Amino acid sequence: MMRAMLTIARLTVHEAIRRRVLVAALGCGGAFLILFGVGFHFVVLDTPQKGLADVVKARTTFAIFTIVGLYAANFLTVMTAVLLPVDTLSGEISSGVMQTIASKPIRRSSIVLGKWLGFAALMGGYLLLLAGGVVTIAKLRSGVLPPDLHIGLPLMVLEAVLLLSVSIAGGTRFSTVTTGVVAFGLYGLAFLGGWVEQIATFTGNETLRTIGTVASLIMPSESMWQLAASHMQPPVVRALGAGPFSFGVIPSAAMVWWAAGYVVVMVAVALRQFAKRPL
Repeated sequence: MMRAMLTIARLTVHEAIRRRVLVAALGCGGAFLILFGVGFHFVVLDTPQKGLADVVKARTTFAIFTIVGLYAANFLTVMTAVLLPVDTLSGEISSGVMQTIASKPIRRSSIVLGKWLGFAALMGGYLLLLAGGVVTIAKLRSGVLPPDLHIGLPLMVLEAVLLLSVSIAGGTRFSTVTTGVVAFGLYGLAFLGGWVEQIATFTGNETLRTIGTVASLIMPSESMWQLAASHMQPPVVRALGAGPFSFGVIPSAAMVWWAAGYVVVMVAVALRQFAKRPL
């Protein structure tokens, strides 16, 4: 089973390259890094650093701009995590390709797990490439390096894998378009829920806070970004709430376990639905 799963994972990566989906994603990522690098260059040039106060202000500005770049990298990865596998099962079933694959002595579970593993590897590599590019540009141009990257980056990877799992699970049951709508709808729900919860914290509205918490439980993807951004901000920015990603309420470690369990449940749903679905 392990050998079959690894074979499917390798074929999944090759298929993404053959269809030039990965090439398109890398092209967009490269364009983003160029734009970020140019923007960061001029931010450094236009920020005075003559006195101690200017230096502190400048480093705070550079740190905030780096977090904004990481947010953009996170958003590109999330979009790719939803779109890249959205057609992998439903499309192959509709076209008849899956009948050929499943007719071989390969378990259906190996097909699902292999595709999940292949796409997860692609998403992890893609995120590390974009985030690594942002961090490298910031470090070389300003000397600023976000703290706790060893915590923040895995949380961003978990968010991408979470949405990837939702997309694959949807593909075992729904059509390609429906799967995309459901995945993006859940991501939008999580995004709005996260900000509703933050607004509720500042206004003291318990009803809004409950709504935001429920939305985060339904889809914890935004909570992973909020927790990652909190760790990767300098302590002074976090304490003063000076940045756009200085959140009033920081998700707890329990939410990480909830997101990890969510991934397990989505993969289990995908296995069960694919096993029962006629090809």
